[in-house]
Amino acid sequence: MRVFGVAGRSGAGKTTLLIRLIPWLRARGLSISTIKQANEKFDVDRPGKDSYEHRAAGASEVMVASARRWALMHEYRDQSPFTMDELIARMTPVDLLLVEGFRAWPHKRLEVWRAAVVKEPLFPSDPLVVAVAGDAPAGCSLPLYDLDDIEGLGALVLRESGL
Repeated sequence: MRVFGVAGRSGAGKTTLLIRLIPWLRARGLSISTIKQANEKFDVDRPGKDSYEHRAAGASEVMVASARRWALMHEYRDQSPFTMDELIARMTPVDLLLVEGFRAWPHKRLEVWRAAVVKEPLFPSDPLVVAVAGDAPAGCSLPLYDLDDIEGLGALVLRESGL
């Protein structure tokens, strides 16, 4: 499974870009999955739901399933968080796994950067950033793409992921 990432500061437009890239990539016959990094307080569940109560009671994993989808929630109780390889191994293989966030993982990535976010870009200290989408950060010698250039960004993703 090929892996390519989209990184950037909160509010820069990573998710917006991904939801535009995914249909472009699927239109080329690729199967796509995503993995998104969330903050530590993230929870897909909520108090009062049976699945939440199962976890609160101490279940290590809870699967919720219907005729249309399933979701597996795993609690890191007394263990370290899974590594990139361990998380990816839990996913069904596809042509391309798009990673949002997880900047500590060793995969090539595109940085989404906008001056309006008012935070420093990541690329100067991240050698795995291969291009920047958005505004032109000062001192950037990497290829720069407009956020609306889905064709160009899609071609970049295909090229950099080896597809």
